This record gives sequence, C-alpha cells and structure tokens, in this order.
Amino acid sequence: MATAPRYRHVQFGITGVQVTQRNGFTYASTPTPLEEYPKRLTDKLLHWASTVPQRTYIAQRDSTGQWRHISYSQALEHARSIGQALLDRKLDEQRPVIIISGNDIEHALLALGCQMAGVPYASISPAYSLVSRDYQKLRHVVDTLTPGLVFASDAQPYLAAVEATVPADTDFVVTRGVGHGRAGTAFQSLLDTQPTPEIDAAREQTHADTIVKFLFTSGSTSLPKAVINTHRMMCSNLQMIQQAWPFLAQEPPILVDWLPWNHTFGGNHNLGLVLYNGGTLYIDDGRPTDAGIGITLQNLREISPTIYFNVPVGWERIADALQQDTALRESYYKRLRLQFYAGAALAQPVWDKLHATAESAIGERIVMNTGLGMTETSPSAMFVLKEAAEAGQLGIPLPGMEVKLAPVGDKTEIRYRGPNVTPGYWRDPVKTAEAFDEEGFFCSGDAVLWLDENDPNQGFVFDGRVAEDFKLDTGTWVNVGPLRAAAAREGAPYLQDSVITGQNRREVGIIIIPNLVRCRQLSQLGDEASDEEVLNSPPVRAFFQSFLDRMHDRGTGSATRVMRGVVLTEPPSLDKGEITDKGSINQSAVLKHRADLVEALYKGDDPRLLKASPTVSSNAS
Repeated sequence: MATAPRYRHVQFGITGVQVTQRNGFTYASTPTPLEEYPKRLTDKLLHWASTVPQRTYIAQRDSTGQWRHISYSQALEHARSIGQALLDRKLDEQRPVIIISGNDIEHALLALGCQMAGVPYASISPAYSLVSRDYQKLRHVVDTLTPGLVFASDAQPYLAAVEATVPADTDFVVTRGVGHGRAGTAFQSLLDTQPTPEIDAAREQTHADTIVKFLFTSGSTSLPKAVINTHRMMCSNLQMIQQAWPFLAQEPPILVDWLPWNHTFGGNHNLGLVLYNGGTLYIDDGRPTDAGIGITLQNLREISPTIYFNVPVGWERIADALQQDTALRESYYKRLRLQFYAGAALAQPVWDKLHATAESAIGERIVMNTGLGMTETSPSAMFVLKEAAEAGQLGIPLPGMEVKLAPVGDKTEIRYRGPNVTPGYWRDPVKTAEAFDEEGFFCSGDAVLWLDENDPNQGFVFDGRVAEDFKLDTGTWVNVGPLRAAAAREGAPYLQDSVITGQNRREVGIIIIPNLVRCRQLSQLGDEASDEEVLNSPPVRAFFQSFLDRMHDRGTGSATRVMRGVVLTEPPSLDKGEITDKGSINQSAVLKHRADLVEALYKGDDPRLLKASPTVSSNAS
C-alpha cells in the first residue's frame, strides 16, 4: 500500500457542511458560526499601531533597491494626515478618490487615509491608462464615480489618459512629476497636512455600512460595473478567512505579493488579511512575465513568506524556478505554511511539480489551497480546507456564508448570501436588481457540482460558467468549463488558455491561446524569430496537433469530442475585453471579436487549421 504524502502541518478551523432543502432548492453552509468582527477596518489599524507600533506594515524597494519600510505607527500617522487633507477638499461618496496607478506605498497610505476620512476610493487597473488606446474604460470609470481627486504615482505616464478623461477642475495628485501638464499637487503635501480632531471624529462616524471602496468588474462582456465594498463586507470576510486559517491569528502573516490592488484578490484578500492580522506585506514589483519574473524571484530569495499567493500563470513560473534554484528553495520553504491560487484553474501538472519539488527539498509537501469567490463577495465564499486537494476543487462555504444551488438549464448555479456580499453596483439600480434573486441571494453565474453527492463534506467542484455553455446544431449541450479544464491539462505547458467554439454548428472546436514563452523554447528558433514564425514552426505545430488528437480521443460524444482547432497568433485584446490585466480570458468576448477566425475554422480552408486525426487510438492519453 502506498504511503500517504506528508504535509507541513497547517491547522484548518472549519470542517463539515450542513445541507437543507426548501422551496425546491438546496442550501448549504458550515455549522461553524461566524465570530464577532470589527465595525470598521481602521479599528485594526489603530489596534496594531498601539500594540506593535514598530512592526512593519508594508515595505517596497526604493530607487536604490533597498527596502523602504512603513511601520504600523507610521501608517496611522500618515493616514490621519492624508485623511485630513481629503476632508479639507470636501471629498465624499459623490466625489471620491480614484487611484489609477499600481501597487506602491503611497497607494496603500492613500487608501488608509480615505478609510480614516470616510471617503470611498477606487483602485483602477493601470492598463486602462497605459495600455488602452481609446481610454473607453477609464472614461467610463470617471463618468460613473465623478471623482474629486485622481492619484497616480508618476505624472508623465498617466498624463495623456488623465487629460483625455478627467475634468480639468479635478485635483490630480502625483508622487513624482509635479509640474508636468496639469499635475498640480504633490502627494507629499497630503502627508504634510496637520491632522485635527476633525479626522478622528470623521473616523468615528464611519460604520459597518460605510462604503470603503469601489472595485470594478473586469468588463469583459460589457462596461465595468462599480461593486460597492463596505466595512461590513470586508471585515466579515477577513474574519471568515481567519477562522478558516486560524494560524493567521497565531503568527502574523508575511506576504511577498504582486497581485494588483484593483482586483479583489490582491486588494481585498491579500492586503486586507495583512492589516486584519497585524502582518507585513512586501510589495513585489515583479510579474509572472519574461520581464518581471526575475524581480519576483529575487524578492523571494530575500524574503521568506508564511503564505504565498499567485494566479496559475505565476505558479507555473514559480514551479519551474523552484526546481532549478537552490537559494530560492531555501528561502521560499523556510517558514511557508500555505500556498494558494485563484483567478483560473491550476493545471494538475503544475500542482504535481510543486509537490515533487517540496518533497525533494524539505521532505514534505506544502498545502495548496484554493476556493471560490468574486468581487461581489469581497472576495472569499468557499475554501478547500484539507491537505490533499486536487485541481478543480472549490471546497466548502466559509462561516457566515449561505449558498443556494439553483438549477439553470442543465447546470447548477451557486448563489451567495452573507455579510460579505455587496449591496449592489454604484449608480446602477437596474444591474443591482438583476444580480439578486427573490430570496436576496447574489446570482454568481458560476456553476458547481458536488465532489461526492453522497458526502457534502467533500465540498464542490467547478462546472464552468452558466452563460458559457451552448448547443450544437443537433440540440446537444456543450459544457464549456470541463472542456477548458481538460485543455489546460492536455495542453500544458504550451497552451496558456483556450476558447471553445461550436455554437449552432455540428462540431466542437477550440481556439488555442498559446504560451508564447514556452512555444519559443519548443521551436528552438531563438529571440530573433517572430511570434508567427514560432507558432508555425514544425515542433510547435506537432505539439498542438498531438494535443488536438488527445482532446478528440478523450471525448465520448459530439459534445465532448474536439474535432478542429486553430492557434491564435494575434494576442487577446484588453480594449476589446478579451483579456483582463491579470491575464484571464473571456470566452464570449473572444468569440464576438474573432468571428472571422471562427468562420474560417469551420470552413476548413485556413492554413492555420488543425484537424483531429482519425487514425489516433481512442485509448491515447
């Protein structure tokens, strides 16, 4: 009998699921009650500034490469000054703060200052200013929020976007570049503001339902919606997370993190759990890209995290680096308690590689967790809370969360109700009304299945998006989620993502979104070759032909058998909503904007077309 794998011990605080039936629906929750949580997030800032004033709250490398540290006492002092400056400008819900640049210390301090003053803020994807060519999404954000202050780390890169979208009488505050165009206010002037009793009174007036921030949805199928985030939502969700992972309260978390604060994963979950539990966040200026991964790896060689968070594309690069880099392994595993991924499915081969490397390096595995949530649940709704988990699992509801399983077509949609669920979308009563069912449950659009129908304690697995599924012209439903999950497994490491085609057609097809870095390595053509040359090279074509054959052979019928495919040579577009700045792909947006490519895929006369080989054995793996 095989020996069970050994894991570094981590305590989980929730076990079990209770299931009830009423009104023809299934409801699930954990019997573990949600414990008391603070009225407002700034209560935690005051607590840590009083009890551990010198502990580092946040750190980031400066221009010389040295770590610049901000302690909890300094964070509180700066937040009071900034908050006073915001009050002096008469900012409020109708004239909030917009932050258009990425993660940095000033961004974090401005967010705390907003919370002290009771002024909502919105962290906006820098890509809306720096990558977008038409500024449509940034213009929509500005029109929706009507900001009284816009902040950027550096005036020059953001100036064109601001001049194109922000009214001239709106204060533009920058850390660097004062005097460039309309940049009239230095961030230092906010720090230099002398706080008065007014700021402390303003903080006391904030309450559980005070709006902390607006987080915008990805806007992949329509313009982004402004999700209201209140103190109640954020504090209750952070308490849920602490109860799921009780070690957070026993050992202050140390994070090395790049995930963008304009997304709920980085901005609510990661940044929030540091403040809630008195931990330390080292801002990682790297990214899981060719240009950025070196920075991330250098940071991880210096700083040993207690928890490490990433998205699947980042985990793939981390897994490869850990295999090859002794210094990285020594630092990374030194005090690591838990690993966590979100944002998309993590391919099982990457998961397996991480386990194998840990076993080789330290003689035990590090638990990998995941879960399910969304911007509207601030963000966590469910976690996988056991050592031996596998790709595709979603776990069980967190304390205080009630989930409802609602039949939608041939799928089961999961819906949420709890203190961490948003009251709605800012200045959009129609979308708000559409988002909730008659019992007040938020309709997520995510489909789930029980991992084991006979044992609810095993939790749920992901079954795709309700709206992504479609019918072939035979009337047969195609379940997109499982096909994309299979493609991620079969296509690793050369497939980055995929889009499933075939609506109102006879056969299922696939648009292959390649991992260009891996494909270039496979092609052996070198850096001088164009992306198109790489993707058309014989080794790359051969791999994707083999991939398509395997996808064909694993099918059991017309709805699961992939018959044709094409490799996408033009990268997905941010402006068209095909991709978010985290790198996730939206199926419907790609299909909408690549209609000509889909048509060519089914005409069969495109030289890029791949067709499944009928000679491949049905037993192929």
